[in-house]
Amino acid sequence: MSERDRVEAILALADGRVFRGVGFGASATAVGEVVFNTSMTGYQEILTDPSYAGQLVCLTVPEIGNVGCNAADVESEAPGAEALIVRALSPVVSNWRSEQSLPEFLEARGLPGIAEVDTRALTRHLRETGAIMGAVSTEGIDPERLVQMAKDAPKMEGQALAHEVSTGTPYTWSHSTMRWPEDAPVPEAALRVVAYDFGIKHNILRCLRDEGIEVQVVPSDTPAADVLAMKPDGIFLSNGPGDPAALPDVIDNLKALLDGAGETPVFGICLGYQLLCLAAGGETYKLKFGHHGGNHPVRDESTRKVAITAQNHGFAASVESLGSGAELAALNLFDKTAAGLRLGGRPVWGVQYHPEASPGPHDAKPLFATFAEQVRAHRERAG
Repeated sequence: MSERDRVEAILALADGRVFRGVGFGASATAVGEVVFNTSMTGYQEILTDPSYAGQLVCLTVPEIGNVGCNAADVESEAPGAEALIVRALSPVVSNWRSEQSLPEFLEARGLPGIAEVDTRALTRHLRETGAIMGAVSTEGIDPERLVQMAKDAPKMEGQALAHEVSTGTPYTWSHSTMRWPEDAPVPEAALRVVAYDFGIKHNILRCLRDEGIEVQVVPSDTPAADVLAMKPDGIFLSNGPGDPAALPDVIDNLKALLDGAGETPVFGICLGYQLLCLAAGGETYKLKFGHHGGNHPVRDESTRKVAITAQNHGFAASVESLGSGAELAALNLFDKTAAGLRLGGRPVWGVQYHPEASPGPHDAKPLFATFAEQVRAHRERAG
C-alpha cells in the first residue's frame, strides 16, 4: 500500500483504550465484541464462520493476507466476523488458489479491516480485562465517538444471534470435502441426518457427507415435531454465535426433540453442544475471553488420549449443573472447562470444539465417523 493510498483506521475499546492503524477492505464502521484468535492459518475461514457474528476478530499471527482468498474456502454465505484486526497486511499475494486479495475480499463483503495494530498489546489487554466491546472505523470517525459507540453497544450476554445467521429455507447438502482430483466421486449417501442450522459451517457438512450421510439442513426455528416426522437416522446441532441462554425458544424445542427422539443419535458441536446442555436442564456461563484458535488440547475422559483442537466460543456449559444425568466426555486442558458431554446412556452427546477444523488440526475429525457409526447402528435396529 503506497503512502498516497493509506487510510487511517481506528479501533476504540469501551474502556477508553484506542489503537490507531491503517485501514483496508471496505470503508465502514463496525461495532462488536473484540476477541483474539491464535490460529496461524485460515483467516478467510475465520472471517466467514457465522460463530463470529457480532465480533471484531484480532489475529495474533503477525502477517496476514499472503495467500489471498478464494470462493472454495468460504465457510458460509451467512454473516460472520464484523471486522478484522491484524499486525501486518502482506503487500504480496502468492498462492495458486488465490482469486482475490484479502482487502478485495473484505470490501466485497462490506467489512472494514485495520492493520499496523500492536496485536500483542491488544491480546494481552483482552486476556487481562476479558472480552470487551469495541468499534473499528475506516471512515474518519472521531476516537471519542467510537469509544462511546463501543460503550453503548450491547454485550454478547443476552444476544440471540443464531436466528440471524440461520438459513431461511431447508436444503440438502451434497458436497464432500476437497479431494484430488477435485472430481473424485462423492460417497454413496446411505444414511440420512437432519442438521439444525444455528450458523453451520460448510466443512461440517462436508465431513458428514464424507461419512456417507445425506444431510438435510433445516432453519434454527424448525419445530421438533417436523424434524421427528422426517424420521431421520440421526440429528445434528450446529455451531453458531451469541449467548445460548438467550435462545429459550430453541431450548424448549430441543427439549421436545430429546423427549421424542428416543434412541435416535443426537450430536452437537459448540453452540449446539451448549444448547443440548441447556435443554437437558443444565447451565451455561460466559468465559473471560473465550477460546478462539487452533491449538487447544482436549482430553478424552474415557481413553485419556489428548487431541489438539480448533475452538471458537465465548460461553461454556456446566456439566456439573446436569447432576447425575450427564457424563463428562472431554476436558479442556488449558483451563479445565468441560469440552464434551454424554447424556444418560443414550447416543446423545456433544463437544465444545470443532472436529471439522477449517482452519485447524484434524485430530478430532474421527468424531464424525463415531457419529456415523451410531447413526448406522440406529438405522439397522430400526429396520
